[in-house]
Amino acid sequence: MRTSANTTIGVDVGGTRIRVARITAEGALLDRVIEPVCQDAGGFLTQLLRLVDRMRHGASAVGIGIPGRVDGRTKKILSAGYLDIAGLDLAAEVRQATGLPVRVENDATMALIAEGFSRAGGRDGLVFMVTIGTGIGGAALLDGQPWYGGGLSGQFGHIVVSSDGPLCKCGRCGCVETFSSGTALGRLMAEAGMPEDMRAEEVLSRAEAGDGQAQVLLDVWAAPLQRALQSLVSMADPKLILVGGGLGQEMSAALAHLTDESRWFTVPVEPARLGDTAGVIGAGLAAFDIASEMTGQFR
Repeated sequence: MRTSANTTIGVDVGGTRIRVARITAEGALLDRVIEPVCQDAGGFLTQLLRLVDRMRHGASAVGIGIPGRVDGRTKKILSAGYLDIAGLDLAAEVRQATGLPVRVENDATMALIAEGFSRAGGRDGLVFMVTIGTGIGGAALLDGQPWYGGGLSGQFGHIVVSSDGPLCKCGRCGCVETFSSGTALGRLMAEAGMPEDMRAEEVLSRAEAGDGQAQVLLDVWAAPLQRALQSLVSMADPKLILVGGGLGQEMSAALAHLTDESRWFTVPVEPARLGDTAGVIGAGLAAFDIASEMTGQFR
């Protein structure tokens, strides 16, 4: 049950930026600051504590979304992409510095919490989210609560869609992340001779205007993800799959252009709504739950 007291602090650690904001219990975003993220461990922790302190007025708890692998049960950070903070007890560090309760989750989990909160029925049944950015992330909600499986569910970017595909950073070949991430889109654009500074939305605009090369490129980019999502549907039959992240809108449009390969595994896909604010809002909403838990402990 969410406490109504004051606000919480949401933190979203992204590939290039860190977003910190005060969030209300209704999911409204108040004061906000965005900075380039410090990528060395010491500099990152110093930056994080400085920004949290800046937003601390009236806040009852802190929620932090981290890229990479966070064990949902223990909250241990097993990897954090470009950040060298694996093994760091981030919640304890922030709690010691601020005196506030702290909740740490994978960044996709935080984004899905916000997206589920923002839509009617978004907290009913099983809902998945796939985030498309530099890599591909994922998360699951079951009746409004994060579902972790054994602790690390949601690693959707590492569904293998082609056993002879490119080598993935996980050590296997052919993960969907190597075909349908933002990094993969950049590679496809370069191979097609498109300008280095061309953005994904421009490729989409060209395709919608009838540019055949752009449409083929988007089809090649999206088709492996469609296969991965069909695998998720065959395994878990979710009510809804949201596609978000920095390239969520472009990927949603590209998927909509494809025909289903099978009538058995039709994918119930919708684009995420909150854009790059989802992670920080979700982190703030998640913090209300930990604040309520701590309040209950001391009653």
